[in-house]
Amino acid sequence: MGESRGGYRTSDFEYALPAELIAQYPSPARGESRLLVVRREGAAGREGAAEGRNDAAQRRKGAKTQGETFEDRRFSDLVDLIPAGDLLVLNSTRVRHARLIGRRPSGAPAEVLLLHPGEESTWVAMGKPGSALKPGKRIDLGQGMSVETVEELPDGYRRVRFHGGTAEDAMARAGRLPLPPYIDRDPTPEDDVRYQTVFAEREGSVAAPTAGLHFTPEMLEALEARGVGIARLDLEVGPGTFKPVEGEDLAAHPMHPERYEIPRDTAESIAGTRSAGNAVWAVGTTVVRALEAAARDDGTVAPGSAETRLMITPGFEFRVVNRLITNFHLPRSTLLMLVAAFAGYDATLAAYAFAVRLRYRFYSYGDAMVIL
Repeated sequence: MGESRGGYRTSDFEYALPAELIAQYPSPARGESRLLVVRREGAAGREGAAEGRNDAAQRRKGAKTQGETFEDRRFSDLVDLIPAGDLLVLNSTRVRHARLIGRRPSGAPAEVLLLHPGEESTWVAMGKPGSALKPGKRIDLGQGMSVETVEELPDGYRRVRFHGGTAEDAMARAGRLPLPPYIDRDPTPEDDVRYQTVFAEREGSVAAPTAGLHFTPEMLEALEARGVGIARLDLEVGPGTFKPVEGEDLAAHPMHPERYEIPRDTAESIAGTRSAGNAVWAVGTTVVRALEAAARDDGTVAPGSAETRLMITPGFEFRVVNRLITNFHLPRSTLLMLVAAFAGYDATLAAYAFAVRLRYRFYSYGDAMVIL
């Protein structure tokens, strides 16, 4: 089996999760989620992971295992955990209403998910059923609009063209918020608010940067008041964020490209923070990917726009990010692998097992963890 990424295989990133712990709705209010604080006291490898997962001595407060300390807190406590002078980096992307439900000529339903603009006034999309998105076929969206498949792309996506209006028209008139596939219900008006961060700006993503969903304006104001810097970047989250790694060889997994933009003032804030000896906090794995993709050898980042296919797995050398705030991610996912690269493999699997025992809520609408 493939072991080209530090000796790890995809099956090393499995964990048991009761289905009822997959959050189907957001917490009653932002900032009220739980926060698992992971304090790393030493590096650990794969050896002893089982002991870390099964240590009966772990308790609700201040549990220790394999050189880590876990604390069960509230997300609002994060304000007290970030020192003055440190820098918090947010992903300000906004989720498009990119899910379009229409009908085939037979009257049967079909669905299109718009990913990003393509060539010659087309869009790159995915959808179901696949038979409805063969080249030349159209899906009626109502109100005189339809979407036609122009081309099947090698990665399984489609290039589509709109008739009777633009893609923007279609999303404005009939678009739905594309909730993650593990949320087994239709979107509600509440999702239009809660599945966007309070600092969301330019539309461009098909999924939210979920670690940012917990923040309230009051929390951000409190952090700024105590001297914490706040910077923003934009990474367009693609559907690959939900795609599990299928083969055992991590290096063979195809990463979908994601566009990012790092403003010059954000790059300057990172350089100033690091030169002062303070820490850079990434709010979510999307921020980590953007910053590490743009990293220079000295830990600063190059400003500007680019695309990244960066896949971070254990053994990766982080050059920019010192602290990570993140939600709990799917088994076998590249996001879980990134967390394991940052926190250490043992620490990550032990923290996830600890969170399951304490009945944390998982995935996009779930609780959060911070790695110190």
